[in-house]
Amino acid sequence: MPLDLSLYLVTDRELCAEQGLVQTVVAAVRGGVTLVQLRDKHASDAELIDQARRLKAALAGTGVALIINDRLEVALASGADGLHIGQDDGDVAQARAALGPHAILGLSVQTREQLARLDPSALNYLGLGPVFATPSKRDHAEPLGFEGLAELAAASPLPGVAIGGLKAEHVLPTRQAGAQGLAVISAICGTPDPEAAARAFTRPPRH
Repeated sequence: MPLDLSLYLVTDRELCAEQGLVQTVVAAVRGGVTLVQLRDKHASDAELIDQARRLKAALAGTGVALIINDRLEVALASGADGLHIGQDDGDVAQARAALGPHAILGLSVQTREQLARLDPSALNYLGLGPVFATPSKRDHAEPLGFEGLAELAAASPLPGVAIGGLKAEHVLPTRQAGAQGLAVISAICGTPDPEAAARAFTRPPRH
């Protein structure tokens, strides 16, 4: 499945609860989301596998890939399209070996030092951030800002998606900083109309 980082939705259990996880994701995809990551730090593997299978079925035919956050076993058991891991979530080489050569594998990166240590041949993309502080992830690293994002993107050997407190008005500066797309949580999941919220990110930017 092709990798399109343009508008990367990361799910949040609480923010998606009112409308339902699947309904929120389907609406967001109608609005222009190009990639979905299922993220739930508190669900059991069994719960997450069930959620992933339902999302995978709902995304069938859309061309939008489903990535699992952190849980390799869930990604394998659910038939998801790939996995995203953080710096402390496991070994990239082991994850690639388990997933096989065709799955999507992404890694979160916050510093130039982390960039220097990675093996780009095992990865498809990098999550660069946080750009801004965000309540969705309270233990995040020091925010980069757009200047720091530009430095990471310029040094990255792989396509990068920016994450961390990003809103629709940040599309242009994020692209100018060199990221291939924006990863968002609350700017879509935490809204009454996820489709309209996603569409706001895909409008032509004002110069």
